[in-house]
Parts: sequence; structure tokens; C-alpha cells
Amino acid sequence: MSALFFRRFLQRPFQVASITPSSKALVKRVASNMDFSVPRVIVEYGPGEGVHSREVARRMLPGSQLLLFELDPAFCRDLTRQFANDPRVHIINGDAADLLVELKRRGISHCDYILSGIPFSILEINKKRSLLAKTYEALADGGRFIIYQVTNELRQHATLFDRVESEYFLQNIPPMFITVFHKVNRLNGHRRPLRQHAEISTNHSA
Repeated sequence: MSALFFRRFLQRPFQVASITPSSKALVKRVASNMDFSVPRVIVEYGPGEGVHSREVARRMLPGSQLLLFELDPAFCRDLTRQFANDPRVHIINGDAADLLVELKRRGISHCDYILSGIPFSILEINKKRSLLAKTYEALADGGRFIIYQVTNELRQHATLFDRVESEYFLQNIPPMFITVFHKVNRLNGHRRPLRQHAEISTNHSA
């Protein structure tokens, strides 16, 4: 655990949520729920010191994009330093609730995966449901919203999603639920499949 992570936990325990970063085993298990065989657009809510971000970036192909939404300015500075030489990674010092606006600004219609470790259980109910709705809207058909949480209470709120799978992962302190929410069909019945390489290249904007 880095000194930065520990300091930020002491200063903002509810925002950071855990006293220790995710274990290597948890990071690999979470990443295993994503297909990196083609370039992807991936979003992460609350990357913190970037343990999941680094694994995702390591697996991503050229032409991929990784958008990191982090509220904490100290973590943002550290993430900017870590990914200074990787043009695929974009650090956004802002709220994940601005996801749709940020995607539009960058010319990205939809993303393939959204990863989150933020403590949804402490969010006010309307904010929680609003973020879930925006998350669903931002995903392409076939996309996945992947969370790792101490509790699994979000399942009862994420009713927009078509399918959900959970596992209780013990190789972490504390143990975590890894839950994958699947988006199969759009609300209007028209499918927008996972993005292909050509689409990502066309819409890419720094």
C-alpha cells in the first residue's frame, strides 16, 4: 500500500472506502471479465491509486481508450504521473455522474466496459439510481458494468440491467463481491453492439 493511499484513506475514509488497495488476485479476477482481443473503450469510476487501471492498460490493445473518473485531486495528480506516456489513458478530475457529457465531448458514442470500486452503498438513493441509469445508457449492447464492493446491495437497485452475476472473492482484504451487470438490449429495442476497431478509430478524440 502506498503512503498516498493510506493518507487519503485517513482524510476521506468514506470516499476511499477501503484501508488497503485491491489485491493482485482481485485485480486479475476483475480484469478477466473483460475481452481485450480488440480495442475497447473502458471507463473506470474511482480508480484511486490505479491498481485496476494499470492492469487494464497493460491488457488493452493500441487504439483503446481508458477514461478514469477520480474526484480526489491528489489521486488525479498521481494517475497523471503514472500514465503520462500512455495517450490511451485519460484522467478526469470529476464526478462519474458527468460520464455521458464527457463521452460526448470526446466524440465517443458508447463504451464497452465500465469498472467501479466506488462505495455505492453510501450514496444517497437518488444519486445512486441516477448514476446507474447513466451507466446503462453509456454502455454498448453486450457491454458490462463490473463492480467490486464489500456489500452486494447494488443488485437490488440495478434493475435496468438484463442479467447479473456475482461471486464472493475471498483473496482480498477485506473479501469483495465481484458483480457483473450485463446490458443486452437498449430500452428502445435497437441494438448497439460492442464497438469495433474502425468505430473507435473514427471517434477517437484526445
